[in-house]
Amino acid sequence: MYLDSDSHKPSGGNETMSRATGWERLRQRLRAELGEDVFSSWFARMELERMNDHLAVVSVPTRFLKSWIETHYVDRLMGLVASELGASGGFVVEVRTVNRDQPRAAVVPVPPVQTATARPQPALAPQPTVLADHLGSPLDRRLSFASFVVGRSNALAFASAERIAALVGSPSPYNPLYLHAGVGLGKTHLVQAVAQEAIRLGKKVAYFTADKFMYGFVSALKAQTALTFKEQLRGIDLLVIDDAQFIQGRQVQLEFGHTINALIDAGKQVVVAADRLPSELESLDERVRSRLAGGLVVEIGTLDEELRLKILTARLNALGAVHPSFQISAEVATYVAHAIATNGRDLDGAANRLLAHSTLSGTALTVETAEIAIRDLVRLREPRRVRIEDIQKLVAARYNVSRADILSERRTAAVVKPRQIAMYLSKSLTLRSLPEIGRRFGGRDHTTVLHAVRKIEKALGDDRTLSDEVELLKRMLMD
Repeated sequence: MYLDSDSHKPSGGNETMSRATGWERLRQRLRAELGEDVFSSWFARMELERMNDHLAVVSVPTRFLKSWIETHYVDRLMGLVASELGASGGFVVEVRTVNRDQPRAAVVPVPPVQTATARPQPALAPQPTVLADHLGSPLDRRLSFASFVVGRSNALAFASAERIAALVGSPSPYNPLYLHAGVGLGKTHLVQAVAQEAIRLGKKVAYFTADKFMYGFVSALKAQTALTFKEQLRGIDLLVIDDAQFIQGRQVQLEFGHTINALIDAGKQVVVAADRLPSELESLDERVRSRLAGGLVVEIGTLDEELRLKILTARLNALGAVHPSFQISAEVATYVAHAIATNGRDLDGAANRLLAHSTLSGTALTVETAEIAIRDLVRLREPRRVRIEDIQKLVAARYNVSRADILSERRTAAVVKPRQIAMYLSKSLTLRSLPEIGRRFGGRDHTTVLHAVRKIEKALGDDRTLSDEVELLKRMLMD
């Protein structure tokens, strides 16, 4: 592990010791809050790479760990990084280079995966062929329009992306294009396909994941090359931003908004992907949200069973091309597509598990053995999306107070308890960060939200009546 600091500060001595101490405190808090098993599984090999006053960069050894942490622990880590390390701009997760984490398990190669999902499972896939003739994050050559599996839930998104890719450099009625979807439904595949098609047509393209955009801008500020960074972005034909919900930090958000406005006003194409509607990106300025919502907003829906079967079949065919002895019956494939009703990444994982069970046992897969192979991937369907406003209204009605009372500064017991319950439910049932929740509760600080969440969590273990009330509220919100 190594530490960097701002250019105007000494790089060693007390500052380095202070950050090392802060990092160790952060790890200890994670261990205490999550338990030893969870900490050992997901955070034991996470390291602090470098940081400045705005941003902390942490690293993990695998892309799977990076994806898992970003999906499940962003809010928790955001608060800890701010409080223990003082990084006001948040944090970025990187994957460490191979030589820093030897030894590694052998990799069994497979050909490119023809699915509508994001990258294949690394345990059974080669490293992607990266396109470098653009600005920003790497592009995976396999994520093209040709390899995207189209169904009813993503047909409009696919058609919109394909049309826009062909129009880059010409006036477009669909600017910006905003795609939103849950995890593993194909939005990264589509926005990368747009970028690659535009490159093929000779256009200047900038493709950024949210963390790469943040890190690039903060690094430019630190190196005093921010003007050059801005000029590079203004000179492109197509800007693609993936996972926009992770953009954090006031300066980065301002530059993000200025860049989008400047490009659209100049007739340049902008494509943005996120996991929620533009209006729900509370961390962004209202004017930016309005500009994003003013273009073509398309949701990629959940995968129906027919589309899941098409994706799974494509994945199994790709694996079968490398392993001729790997044969899956139509009955087994149909069962798996029916059982896994979540997303394309889980379908990729299922295909890899079927391959492992088949090759290791040397026997043909039946529905019964397939059930055993994928049982850890079979989950309940995703609950419906819950809004913070719905939580506030329901809790207010339940406790005979008004929503205005919950958002107010009143500190009476009759108001404080439902306010804390509403904050706890907002943290439990939505993807919102602590700062975002605080803003939605009358502009409160994230530490106030964290205190409320912890207080209700402790009370639930001691008060059976309260526990029953909260469970009832959850069921009412989820139904």
